[in-house]
Amino acid sequence: MNLHELLRAVESFDAVDQPAERIAQRIRRALDGSVVDDLLRGSWLGHPVHPLLVTVPIGSWVSAAALDALPGQRDASRRLVAMGLAAAVPTIVTGYADFSALEDVPQRRVGAVHAVSNAIGVISMATSYRARRARRDRAGTVWTLIGLGAVGVGGALGGHLSYAQGGGVYRWQRPSESVDLAAELEDIGAKR
Repeated sequence: MNLHELLRAVESFDAVDQPAERIAQRIRRALDGSVVDDLLRGSWLGHPVHPLLVTVPIGSWVSAAALDALPGQRDASRRLVAMGLAAAVPTIVTGYADFSALEDVPQRRVGAVHAVSNAIGVISMATSYRARRARRDRAGTVWTLIGLGAVGVGGALGGHLSYAQGGGVYRWQRPSESVDLAAELEDIGAKR
């Protein structure tokens, strides 16, 4: 099984349907029609905010892992892990706002597994930070690597949700006049 098939298999993971539906409905009820909803989901920008925000925690954590390989950089690594954790908060909030608007069941399944994988990553990074604060730097490094693995899986699923499934595509904008959307969608369907 190649990676693309593995990502597509998540679309059939129906064990997440009920909890994902309940979570999405609760968030949608809380946000629906509000200024906060528009702010979190990026209507003011013309596309979702969540993909922009993910760069900060991921960049911080990758940088921490790189600095772990250099002598004398443990404090800088710890600070980068902490910065990534702080940046994860708005990233998670905007991700859940986007998730709550997904109506397509396979998209919601992928979104739910994406969220769980990233939660494992964030928990691992929090564990890394605690270990680093206690001067258990090797354990902190290991937890950072575990967290990056989980966030990597989550990122692959987020990419699949966006690019293969079209989650959130053209939410606030019409496609360019030069794009024949019907033909593009038909071509995508033929490739599946």
